[in-house]
Amino acid sequence: MLKDLVLRNRSYRGYDESRKVSREELAELVDLTRYTASSVNMQPLKYYLACDKEEVEKIVSITKWAAALSELHLPHPGSYPAAFIVICQDLEISPSTTTFQRDVGIAAQTILLGATEKGLGGCMIGNFKRSEMKSLLHLSENIEPNLVLAIGKPAEKVVLTSVKEDGKTSYYRDEEGTHYVPKRSLEDIIL
Repeated sequence: MLKDLVLRNRSYRGYDESRKVSREELAELVDLTRYTASSVNMQPLKYYLACDKEEVEKIVSITKWAAALSELHLPHPGSYPAAFIVICQDLEISPSTTTFQRDVGIAAQTILLGATEKGLGGCMIGNFKRSEMKSLLHLSENIEPNLVLAIGKPAEKVVLTSVKEDGKTSYYRDEEGTHYVPKRSLEDIIL
């Protein structure tokens, strides 16, 4: 079952806007993170939940999606996510922003696996305007946004493929918009 969730948990950049995501659903996903590992059990992460359409559109405007496909300007209007979870760090709990990057990754993956289990999908977005995000969300001085998670019902097809002989791992799209993600073989990653 876990392998199935991992295989279905892709980075989606197009969503069915008719499927709304409630604040309660977002809180359920964040609740999963309370049970995950945290460096020295410090638990410095906090989460901003956004599911209001206007706020979602503002967040989309200060994020950059799919840098390898910059000519596409994703997500397309009409295929925005229903919600966002912004993973932040409380600098009063710990001022070290490097120590807890693994916590951010653990939390993000846990949230997205939970979303996948609910029939939703998401995308981790590290490329965003931090100062604008902090201002938009009215975050206090001690709260630093680290990673943005888009959440919604996927409305695009993502296909895993094998890395070709040239070794390139860049994702790409075909004429129909199918998103292809090359993955290295098991033999290539085991030392």
